[in-house]
Amino acid sequence: MPAVARRSVCVAALAGATLLVGSPTARADFVPGGEGTASETQAEGDRTDQGLSATAGAVVYNRSNNGSGETAGPVAPATNWTPPACYYAPKYTPEQLKKTLEPIWEAGSTGYEWDAEQRDRYVNGHPYKDFNKQKAGDGYWWDSYVTPGREGDPGALDCTEDIFWVDTNDDPPVDIPQAITPEVLAQLAYAEIRVPTTEVDLAPADATKVNLPTWAWLDAGQFKPVSVTASVPLLGVEATTTAEPVSVEIDPGTADAKTYPASGVCEMENGRIGEPYAKGKADETPPCGVTYLRSSGDGAYQLKATVTWKIHWTGTGVEGEQALPDGAFGGDQDVVVQEIQAVNR
Repeated sequence: MPAVARRSVCVAALAGATLLVGSPTARADFVPGGEGTASETQAEGDRTDQGLSATAGAVVYNRSNNGSGETAGPVAPATNWTPPACYYAPKYTPEQLKKTLEPIWEAGSTGYEWDAEQRDRYVNGHPYKDFNKQKAGDGYWWDSYVTPGREGDPGALDCTEDIFWVDTNDDPPVDIPQAITPEVLAQLAYAEIRVPTTEVDLAPADATKVNLPTWAWLDAGQFKPVSVTASVPLLGVEATTTAEPVSVEIDPGTADAKTYPASGVCEMENGRIGEPYAKGKADETPPCGVTYLRSSGDGAYQLKATVTWKIHWTGTGVEGEQALPDGAFGGDQDVVVQEIQAVNR
C-alpha cells in the first residue's frame, strides 16, 4: 500500500477512536452560526497531570471584531494563494498516543507492514521509545487537524506527516510548513475574515439619466477595518489578521458608460471612498462615479462594485505588521438609466 494511502487509512482509524481521554476540563465545542462564519471552534487544554484532549491544540478564533450581518462574506485573495486547509498542532500526551495507537495495531486494519513500521517508530526507538513516556509533561505529540469548513477541500489531505513530538517551548520542525506558528495562525485567521457586501450609494439614487454624471460613494461607518484573532492557548501563541478597505472598483455593467476616474478604481482618501453628492455640485465631475451613455430600456444595468481589502497581521514574537495577499469582495446592484425627455413647444 502506498505511504500516502496508508497514512489516510491510519487517519481514518484515528478519527474513529475515542480520543477525549485527557482531563475532564478539556473540551471541543462546535457552535453553528458563529457571526459571519459557518462554525465556531472553541477548545481548551489542561496541562495538569499532562491532561490533553484530542482537540486541545485546535485553533481558537476570536471574531468579536469581524464583519457581521447577512450580507457579510469572505474575501477572495487577489492571487492563487489560499489559507491552509489543514495544519499540525498538539494532540496527544505519551499515554494518550499509546491508548490511541495500540488498539489500531491490534485490530490490524492498517496492515502488518504499516503497523510494524509504526511500532518501530513510536515504541522501539526509531526514533521514539515507548511513546516518549520519559518526556511526559515536557512536550506533546503533534498531529494533523482539518481547518473547519475545509473538510471537502483537496488540500485537507495535504497533511500526511506521521505524528511527531515537539518539546515544550521548542519550535515545530521547519520542514513541516503547516505546523502551527504565528504565521500559520495568521493565514487561518485570513480565511475567517468577513466583510460587508459592497453596495455603493448613488446620486441620483432611484434612477439616473443618460449623460448625467452619477456620484458614487461608500458608507464610511460600514466599510471599516475588521479583524480576527487565531490562537492556540496550549502553546501561548496567537496572531491577529486585519483587513482594511483601500479602494472600490466600479464596473458599470455595460460598455456604454464611462467611469470616474477612468480606471474605475476609486481610492480611499481621508477615511472614505468617494464623496457624497451635495446640492450645488451638479456641474462638477464626481471623484467616484459613472456616466451612462445609453438608456437601460425597460430593464436595468448590473453595476458591480468590488472593494479591495489590504490584509496584514501581527502575532506572538513578530515585530511590526506582516503582509498577506490583498483580498476582494463585491456585490451587484440594479441601476435604471432613463433617457432625458425633451419637451417640444
